[in-house]
Amino acid sequence: MDTTPILATAYLPPIEYFTFLMQGEIWLEQHEAFHKQSYRNRAYIQSGNGKQLLSIPIINGAGYFPIAEARIDYKTPWQRNHWRSIASAYGNSPYFMYYQDELRPFYEQKTDSLFEYNLKLMKTILKLMRMPCDIKLTSSLQPKQNFDLRTEIHPKKSFSDDYLFKLTHPYYQVFEDRFGFEPNLSIIDLLFNLGPDTAKYLQDNLLAYKEKFQ
Repeated sequence: MDTTPILATAYLPPIEYFTFLMQGEIWLEQHEAFHKQSYRNRAYIQSGNGKQLLSIPIINGAGYFPIAEARIDYKTPWQRNHWRSIASAYGNSPYFMYYQDELRPFYEQKTDSLFEYNLKLMKTILKLMRMPCDIKLTSSLQPKQNFDLRTEIHPKKSFSDDYLFKLTHPYYQVFEDRFGFEPNLSIIDLLFNLGPDTAKYLQDNLLAYKEKFQ
């Protein structure tokens, strides 16, 4: 397993996360503890007001518990709010209209498990990208490995020359003229803005990573 990337579950994962899915095979950790303030239940998009956080509320949000036991809280209308924010942010993007029908059901239908919700959503995005990836689920909690990204991909880790991953080049963003280019947003920012070229952009990033770090 040490030659295959191992990642934590993530809600609408950031671009760096999807870059490693371009290898065509990953391990997805399903026996770790739930980590607060991580991509496991949060994502970032670029809205008309700047970078915006989308966070899925968790019922058992206090104390230690396995990620497989994380349950989504539907007491607040977070699905409606998230979809409204996404539609508002990307309604004028080049490809929103082509992908919205595939993604909207995730904001209308309820899934109890955060892990299952994230996995289904990720597989749907991969399908829209026409990018095959063999996602293997761990059978037990895995020890630290050579290609371990479970804690490396985190909202509080920024880009730098010595960091694991670095974006190769900017791409068109709807509000770039207002806020400048914002790197490493949710994969949907890339998908709605680049459409069919999303996979190529990610592949270029992966090649740049391999040249720099391997």
